[in-house]
Amino acid sequence: MNETVKTYLDGALPVILDFLIDVIGAAIFLIIGMKLIGMFVKFLRKLMTRANVEQGVASFLSSLVKYVLYFVLVMIILSQFGVTAGSVVAVLGSAGVTVGLALQGSLSNFAGGVLILLLKPFVVGDYIVENSDGMEGTVKEITIFYTKLLTPDNKAILIPNGTLSNSSIINASAMDKRRVDIEVGVAYDSDISKVKAVLSDVIMNDEARLETEEANVFVSLLGDSSITMGVRLWVKSDDYWAAKWRITENIKLEFDKNGIEIPFPQMDVNLKK
Repeated sequence: MNETVKTYLDGALPVILDFLIDVIGAAIFLIIGMKLIGMFVKFLRKLMTRANVEQGVASFLSSLVKYVLYFVLVMIILSQFGVTAGSVVAVLGSAGVTVGLALQGSLSNFAGGVLILLLKPFVVGDYIVENSDGMEGTVKEITIFYTKLLTPDNKAILIPNGTLSNSSIINASAMDKRRVDIEVGVAYDSDISKVKAVLSDVIMNDEARLETEEANVFVSLLGDSSITMGVRLWVKSDDYWAAKWRITENIKLEFDKNGIEIPFPQMDVNLKK
């Protein structure tokens, strides 16, 4: 029995050693290949940047090239173990339905990424709002499967390209200028003419107002306990939030200086004896 085991081990040991050498060689080749792919993708990104390729296209193509090269690398490693590309295609073909269902989401995201690059509803650097889930942020990168957004509080959001290509999107950066709309309530006993004069003075003297565009002050609504006043002015898109916050603050300060009351909900309680 011992002689049989020894004979078996003597015959199997070279095979096992050859297999281990192949595995170690494949692991080394994989590590080196991944390093080279990373270096090549970085070089490709720099090359496209020098050629002034749009950032969204550059990130998408870089991502696509990276995954293609990874696939080629894996096929080369598998070939060292006797697995040919034809056999892989045959396996994928025989499991076509299963593979198709498994990759359905990925293929949809890939197609969505292509549509985004072709139709350009947004580009890298735009501030967008995805209406279906309310996610919003500045577009930092468009890959073959996902688009990366960066929120104002510096959180990263990854949204599948398929979702973005099949839902309505607000692109707040598409135009060079935006209209600032602000509403504020005043008491019913306020002098409307004085209120309009104060509001007009605030918006007309704001540093971000575009002088070539119309600015308006108007009565927007007669509410239950207040008169809602509205102001509208145009600013550059980059100045929108700073202008909106500054004007809102200045309205409150000027109202206080001029004795204009901003009413708040109150309840009158009458006690009967």
